[in-house]
Parts: sequence; C-alpha cells; structure tokens
Amino acid sequence: MRPVTARALYLTGKREPLAKHRQRGLTLIELVVAIAVLVILVTWAIPGFQNFTARNEVAAEVLRLKTALAMARNTAITRRTTIAVCPVAAVDATHCELGDWSLPLAIVEGNTSGTGLQDATLLRLLDGTDGPAMTFNRDQPVRYQATGWSRGHNGTFTICGGNGAGAEVIVNNMGRIRTVASKPETC
Repeated sequence: MRPVTARALYLTGKREPLAKHRQRGLTLIELVVAIAVLVILVTWAIPGFQNFTARNEVAAEVLRLKTALAMARNTAITRRTTIAVCPVAAVDATHCELGDWSLPLAIVEGNTSGTGLQDATLLRLLDGTDGPAMTFNRDQPVRYQATGWSRGHNGTFTICGGNGAGAEVIVNNMGRIRTVASKPETC
C-alpha cells in the first residue's frame, strides 16, 4: 500500500486552472475617470483658496497697522510726549509718504509738522508689504498726544484686497482702534 498524503486525498484527476494574472496598472477608462475627478476637485478648490489667501493678506495688513497704532499710543502715554505714525519711503526716511500706507510705517517722536521728519526721532520702523492697498482718509500722519488721544488726527484706514476682501480700521478721537471686516464701498 502507498502512503496517503494530503495531496493525494484531494486529487480528483481534473486539471488545476491556471492562476489569474494580476493586474499591473490602470485601464484607460479608469485613468480618464480619475483625471476627471481630479480636475473637478481642483476647479472647485482654487477659488476658495484664492479667497482664503486674499482674506489672510487683508488680515495681516490690519494686524500690522493695529500694531503700529497701538505701539505709538502706548509710547505716547508712557513717555508723555507726542508720537506720530506715518508711512515712509524705505530709502529715505526724512518725510512721510501719506498717499501709500502700504509702505514701511515709521513711529516717530518729536516735531512732525507737515510731512517732514527732520526734527523727529525714529523710534520704530515696521516693514511694508506688497499686499493689499491701504489708504487713509486724511492728508496727515496719525498723532497721539501724551494722554493717548488722537484728537484732530483720527480717521479711517481703508484696506482693499483681492477677490472682494477688504477691511476698515477706524481711529477715534480718543485714540482707540476698531476694525470693520466687511469690504468697504470705496474699494
């Protein structure tokens, strides 16, 4: 008698089917469907990303301006003197460039009569941005008195970003700042 093996028990005499070949890639239809889904997702996501980027640029500009104004107000109160904030050209910090507030912001102490800074001491210079456009509704720097008030030098900053993003930063007579996040009509 022959020894019984496991293979012999299951041998039925039929030929074993050949093993299935494994698929080694994508068919053309699967590839076209995957690309179509990817194109749909990208066209849906790009406008949202652009809006997100525009809102972040406006928020960064608002934060830069609020930082400069708060620093100037606190310095005026602490030193009990007049402190002014105005945009200056990066190369020449001897006068204010009041038309473009996206330039570097100078915080100065002393006489800032008109737009000249000859008799003023530069305390701090905050870098400018290439981001959204920022304008001020006055033709003068923002000045804080020793009490922290900005009486006569108050106003509204308008920040206009891309894709409908914008904000307003309002400085009241007492020197306090508030922000309106909706897009201004003047953009």
